[in-house]
Amino acid sequence: MPRLCLLHPKSHLLPALLATAGLGSAPYASAQLEDSATEMLAAGARPRLAIQVTDEAPVLDGDLSDAVWRTATVIRNEDLHQYLPQDHGTPTERSEFYVTYDSDFFYIAARLWDSNPAGIAARELVQGQSLQFDDAVDILIDPFGNRRQGYIFQVNPNGVRVDGTFETTTDVNRDWEGIWDAKARIDDVGWTVEVAIPFKTLNFDPANPDWGFSIVRTISRKQEEIAWSSYNREVTPGSAGVLTGFTGLRQGRGIDVIPSLIGTARNTDDPSLEDSTLDAALDVFYNFTPSLTGVLTVNTDFSATEVDDRQINLTRFSLFFPEKRDFFLRDVDIFSFGGLTENGMPFFSRRIGLNADGRPVDLEVGGKLTGRAGRWNIGVLDVQQDAATVAGNTNLFVGRAAANILNESSLGMIVTNGDPRSELDNSVLGMDFRYRNTRLASGHTVEGEAWLQQSSTEGVEGDDSAWGVRLSSPNNEGLSGLMAFERFEENFYPALGFVNRPGVERTELRVENTERLDHAWIRAVESGGFYEKFDTVAGDLQSERFFFAPISIETHIGDEFGIQATRDREVLYEDFEIADGIIIPVGDYTFDRYEIELDGASARAFAPSLEVEVGDFYDGTMLAAALGIEWRPGRHFFLGMEYEYNDVELPAGMFTARLIQLRANFAFNAQWSWVSLIQYDNESSTVGVNSRLRWNPRAGDDLYIVINHDFDADGAFRGLESQQSLLSIKYTRTFRF
Repeated sequence: MPRLCLLHPKSHLLPALLATAGLGSAPYASAQLEDSATEMLAAGARPRLAIQVTDEAPVLDGDLSDAVWRTATVIRNEDLHQYLPQDHGTPTERSEFYVTYDSDFFYIAARLWDSNPAGIAARELVQGQSLQFDDAVDILIDPFGNRRQGYIFQVNPNGVRVDGTFETTTDVNRDWEGIWDAKARIDDVGWTVEVAIPFKTLNFDPANPDWGFSIVRTISRKQEEIAWSSYNREVTPGSAGVLTGFTGLRQGRGIDVIPSLIGTARNTDDPSLEDSTLDAALDVFYNFTPSLTGVLTVNTDFSATEVDDRQINLTRFSLFFPEKRDFFLRDVDIFSFGGLTENGMPFFSRRIGLNADGRPVDLEVGGKLTGRAGRWNIGVLDVQQDAATVAGNTNLFVGRAAANILNESSLGMIVTNGDPRSELDNSVLGMDFRYRNTRLASGHTVEGEAWLQQSSTEGVEGDDSAWGVRLSSPNNEGLSGLMAFERFEENFYPALGFVNRPGVERTELRVENTERLDHAWIRAVESGGFYEKFDTVAGDLQSERFFFAPISIETHIGDEFGIQATRDREVLYEDFEIADGIIIPVGDYTFDRYEIELDGASARAFAPSLEVEVGDFYDGTMLAAALGIEWRPGRHFFLGMEYEYNDVELPAGMFTARLIQLRANFAFNAQWSWVSLIQYDNESSTVGVNSRLRWNPRAGDDLYIVINHDFDADGAFRGLESQQSLLSIKYTRTFRF
């Protein structure tokens, strides 16, 4: 469901009304401090510290008694500020951070005092899982100092590591996984953490001594975020401070060799398809320069990749599933184009190595070159698919280059060649301009994109271009808005991209606002809405939506309540079979729906959520509900359930669409974990089980034992009959030179 998330403590009307009703009080007393901080950042002021080199590496054990920390650069408590819930407010708990480096590693440590150590949240013990509801330390690094890209590293009091890369200044790809180490411990005055990030893990410019940097402390039970440098309630590469003094960094020979050994055994209801294999795969990473990395992959294996979450589709258009494979996720930010995230993307890596049914296609060999050279961001990908397992072209190519211009903007181009699902030649050429300005005197941010693409498909002439513009003010303070227009011609076909609505013009308008209150239990009150319209390129209406959320309330602990209303208009120019044998005839349909949403805070051990939507649906009615339950009795175990129910009554017939997902995570310790996902939907009448046992003794070394089992089902987990099962055992180890 659409969500609103913009914050504005300077608009005083709603707080005053709530105060009159006894629900709120006066606006923040620190407004003058916020205004001062805004003016400084708008003027380009950024905190700076000189980092000192060390000749003694710390022992990573969470104990800060090592001598190296006594000589490290210190970020003291008085250098820190709260950015949530109060922008540039005073932190409620004391913190100190220490940074230093040698020629091979960047070291960070923290002493985090807590007035209630028993209240420290440390419930996640599975490596790579979200730390959203734990106490944590976030480390943001922008090695190029360009305020556009960067890395984020997170660690909780159990020493669980999570990382990601910024695809844009504000969007983080959490599926990226780097090699680094961290240790943490809780004691009687709070908790401590030590982190070592190898320079081999990062792309950087060795001639640049000034790195963008910020540090964040999360105090989960207070929903409090503390940072060294932030802007507009965000910590991003654009708001980072500066660590200066990096010299003499090295990446060794810059070679990572990652062999894998994979054993599989397949069992199906067709004995002729049963087989067992033992295979090997190899990935080799080479840093041509510290900022430019080449990758060679041979006989690539994706057997340890987690399965997709199933989705219910009640529309006429195909759904979008995100990329989850490590090979394609590395430096994925370089290939992003024009701010596009779904329809119209010129490059979507899931088109490679997967067929139309989502089943793996073997990759014989692939090469990738990504990184930065001066002001240029460069990405080149070339993959050879197995001709025996694919019906389309076997060689696929993507090239991307973008130059940093102005202070925070870029100008780039992209080219793709090949069609993984057709023998016809296909190519795309595109150009994009991406604008960002966080230095406005008002303290607001302005972003914009303009892009143009031209596809070329063998045997197709004309009407094969696309273009779009977008202007937004994505501020976490005050009113926020967005205007966008996109046009996709009928024959526009990026074979290596994603298009689910060709031949349309799309218009979007969005206005949102959030009030942050100085109240005992209400943190924020949000409101807003958007308008979206799709017209055919001939000028006929295809779809139209008005969405309005008059109120959404968030409590300090994280509970949420909201009500929403939606008016849809759908014009069908041909009959639409929405379910087996149920056809919605050609026509012009307008229908309204109303929704109420209750989300329990996941900071609690038991967190339920409920969404209920009722109203018209085309020429009938619909009742939709989504129930979620999360249970975290301790750090070793998590159980989650999601149930989605859609009951539709139409003149042509009735149907019910159901989706059930069960998740169970068990962590023996920070090295051993067992993660399972069981899914059922009544459209396919199948149950899928994905269960993964992982041993991660250190970053870069993994053993996976993965079971995928599919069943035919008469009902929700009833009458199960095995279709096929696949057992995979994969061991991967990284050797760095």
